[in-house]
Amino acid sequence: MMLPAVMYLGGAFCIAAIALVALVVLKPARSGVPLERRRPFGNATRTGLESITARIVSVLNGTVGGGPYNRFRLEQAGLKVAPADFLVLTVAAATAFGLLGLLLGGPGIGIFFALIPPLGSFALLSLLAGRRRRQFDGQLGDNIMLISGGLRAGHSILRSIDAAAQEAASPSAEEFARVINETRIGRDLQEALQDLAVRMRSDDFAWIGQAIQINREVGGDLAEVMDHVGETIRERGQIKAQIKSLSAEGRLSAIILIALPFGIALMLMVINPTYLAVLTRSLIGWILLAVGAVMMTIGSLWLRKMIQIKF
Repeated sequence: MMLPAVMYLGGAFCIAAIALVALVVLKPARSGVPLERRRPFGNATRTGLESITARIVSVLNGTVGGGPYNRFRLEQAGLKVAPADFLVLTVAAATAFGLLGLLLGGPGIGIFFALIPPLGSFALLSLLAGRRRRQFDGQLGDNIMLISGGLRAGHSILRSIDAAAQEAASPSAEEFARVINETRIGRDLQEALQDLAVRMRSDDFAWIGQAIQINREVGGDLAEVMDHVGETIRERGQIKAQIKSLSAEGRLSAIILIALPFGIALMLMVINPTYLAVLTRSLIGWILLAVGAVMMTIGSLWLRKMIQIKF
């Protein structure tokens, strides 16, 4: 009696996954230029499938605007993809993984496998955003020297930032170019710099924005001020590197302690699937799994606070 139900459920998952993939593949490309400007002589007729996909993608873009896969988080990670596309790909992967787990070990394993893509995508965004912020902080000292050199050569602050955007490496080049493009369309320079500091979570760059704003209000030698700020930032960078090397052992221990239970569970599922299946066949087993998840979450947050040093 269980096999037909599993087959029907697996077929439903397959159909849902195919529909989501078709939505991504057949979705019409979106442009930043309004449709009436791209087609001034009338709108071309669209097929029913294009209208349906465009409507669905529009709804998804409005739905995920404040969710974990919003445009701000994707920009922090450096991914040039629409939030709706990222959400659809995550749901399709979760459906495929859930079907695989259902066929391998039943509903409990299917639910466990289906949770892997959403959690993995969220962790991937955090990992990419953290690496991008570290790269930006590491390049900040050299970028300040480029801006200061442009100011000493007689250029304006915008021209100096533009020169730094052309000479700097990624992601600094992309972020500085974005500041220049925003100011060219009429945005205030201070607001663009503040958004950059918030987007990269850089207190050091926030100091640079404050120094530029104070110089615009009271005047003075901005190049000399930038030199002092750059020297302070380089000293902070050296202290950060020392702290990172001293706390490397604690961070590695935390990673091993967090990954060890999941690694053992995965090994047991491969070697002896029936060993862990007992946990998904009774209420006590589900309660133990929930208690273990809560304890793992508390322990992970505790370890994170212990190895995270702020100054």
